[in-house]
Amino acid sequence: MKFSYTALRGGLTYLNKVYDWFEERLETQEIAGDITSKYVTPHVNIFYCLGGITLTCFLVQVATGFSMTFYYRPTVTEAFSSVQYIMIEANFGWLIRSVHRWSASMMVLMMILHVFHVYLIGGFKQPRELTWVTRVVLAVLIASFGVTSYFLPWDQTGYWVVKIVTSVPYAIPLI
Repeated sequence: MKFSYTALRGGLTYLNKVYDWFEERLETQEIAGDITSKYVTPHVNIFYCLGGITLTCFLVQVATGFSMTFYYRPTVTEAFSSVQYIMIEANFGWLIRSVHRWSASMMVLMMILHVFHVYLIGGFKQPRELTWVTRVVLAVLIASFGVTSYFLPWDQTGYWVVKIVTSVPYAIPLI
C-alpha cells in the first residue's frame, strides 16, 4: 500500500473544517486567549490550589455517587449484594466505585492540607474570620461523611470502623 500525500492533505482539510465548525460555535480561541492573558503573581504556587482541588474531588464524588445510586439498595439485606453487583456485574461499576473511593480519600487529604496551609499563612486573621469558620465547619462535614461511607456496604469492615470511630469520644476525658 502506497502512502499518498493528497489523501493526507484531504484528511487535514476535513479536520480543519471540523475544527472551524467547533470554533465558530464554542469560540475556544477567545476563551484560551482570555485565560492565557491573565497575570499570575510569582508567589502563587500549588498550595494556593488546594481548595480548588478539594472542590474538584467533591464534584467527582457527586457525579460518581449519583451514578451509583441507580444500583445501590440501602437496606440491611440488600446493601452488600448491591455493592457486589456494582463491582462485578454493572458496566464499569468497578471503575465508578473505585474513582468514588479514591476521590473521597483525596478530598479528605486535600482538605487537611488546605486547612493547614491557610492556618500557616494566617488566613484566619481579621478580616477573614468567617471564612476560617466556614472552612473548619466544612472540614468537620467532610470528615463525618468520610466515616459514614464505611458502613454503607453493611459488611464486617464497615461495622468495625464505625465501632472504633464512635468509641473515640469516650477516650477523651470529661466526655
